[in-house]
Amino acid sequence: MRRGSGILLHISSLPSNFGIGDMGPEAYRFVDFLAETGQCFWQILPLNPTDPGTGSSPYRSSSAFAGNPFLISPEFLRDEGWVSPDDINSFQDPTPNKADYLNVAAFKNRLFEIAFHRFREKKGANFEYERFCAENSEWLPEFSLFHALHDFFQGRIWTEWPDEFKFRHPEALDRVRTDLADSIERENFLQFLFFSQWSSLRKYCHQKGVHIIGDMPIYVAWDSADIWSNPELFKLDEHRNPLFVAGVPPDFFSATGQRWGDPVYNWEASRNSGYSWWLKRIEQNFRTADIVRIDHFRGFAEYWEIPASEETAVNGRWVEGPGADFFQTLLKRFPTLPLIAEDLGTITPDVRELIHQFGFPGMKVLLFAFDDSMPRNPYIPHNHVKNAIVYTGTHDNNTVRGWFENDAGDEDKRRLFSYLGREPSPTELPWVLIRMAMTSVCDVAIIPIQDILSLGQEGRMNMPSTPSGNWQWRLGKELLTKEIRQRLRQITEISGRI
Repeated sequence: MRRGSGILLHISSLPSNFGIGDMGPEAYRFVDFLAETGQCFWQILPLNPTDPGTGSSPYRSSSAFAGNPFLISPEFLRDEGWVSPDDINSFQDPTPNKADYLNVAAFKNRLFEIAFHRFREKKGANFEYERFCAENSEWLPEFSLFHALHDFFQGRIWTEWPDEFKFRHPEALDRVRTDLADSIERENFLQFLFFSQWSSLRKYCHQKGVHIIGDMPIYVAWDSADIWSNPELFKLDEHRNPLFVAGVPPDFFSATGQRWGDPVYNWEASRNSGYSWWLKRIEQNFRTADIVRIDHFRGFAEYWEIPASEETAVNGRWVEGPGADFFQTLLKRFPTLPLIAEDLGTITPDVRELIHQFGFPGMKVLLFAFDDSMPRNPYIPHNHVKNAIVYTGTHDNNTVRGWFENDAGDEDKRRLFSYLGREPSPTELPWVLIRMAMTSVCDVAIIPIQDILSLGQEGRMNMPSTPSGNWQWRLGKELLTKEIRQRLRQITEISGRI
């Protein structure tokens, strides 16, 4: 980490002509914007597959290793000869400012069928494809088999499959690898396309002096290749259903807490295996990003375990996590651990000690700074520390302007104005907090692009605990004006973050 700054913008939020942001030309233009304005970092959300049927959340995926095919660029498929210009020109984007996941899924799946058909038609070996499959052999075959079976059983969760597949009988899996060979290879091919495009984009970032900050959810979804392939690493019953699920206890924001529904880990089994699955997962994240933010970091110290039969998080309990033993094992494999600890919310001394022991930078969110504890609040700038990442807000928060106009109480506003020594307008306030973040002592400042644009609540990316309407916001093509570029470059220079 060095003193620098960057922008938070997920790939799906980039401009494009195909209903969702992707790794195409607009992604490269955004990297040019970052370089032009002196930004060192581009922070994204998880790149794993999403499902329109479950809200398209990047934090609930069918794989902790695979990439999201919906982020593949149709333009680059055309340029590489996998599809024709007519194939991609057929798409009409009725909502250019919102991700249209259902239409995107229908369009891109048709496009993928055309590309895969042409891939199968080509004569001779594709050495790049074969090398990709070999280099990813520790996760790709299981993911592609899982996905092929998931399609074969019409999207049913794997615990509802026939027992021979649910319990992974070897002879049944051998048989289906032959029966579903085309579907399996199609998934391999899509992952090859995804990681080929991502590798090229990341290389371009490095050429421009931009580093990627990735994001890794601590838990994985129940209906995922990871749990199907490694049931012993999770607390499941004899039918492979969860005994306990993850969440957080009741607090000021929710009287019943949050019940996420993801199965919790059997950390004893992971420890006995030498954390082998985790080592592979961390390695995969380091292959795709330069620095990785771990969501819900406190789960490694202790986690809230809720009986699966409970409908809310009220009757859960705190259970000890793997703690320092886990990270000491990681350090034996990786010479450095470029990780960011998401340490927001109620953080206990054992979590702080774990973060301090390994020197992980934590997070400081300015929108959390103006409550009645402001003088001693860890998020207020005079309490910041160097080894941290400061944000105006995150993907789970309202925008700065949206917070001020819709969420902040009168006392919050009074404290804010008192701290600033003036009363900026709602449209001016985002840049006031951007300056506050940029001039902080924190090593890194990350600003959501929505705050750069001074957007209100319409720019919000996610409303936690709401099942629909999230992850849809997209950046308009002409919004990053010359004035914004100059303003961002100037504040980056004067705060010593170029």
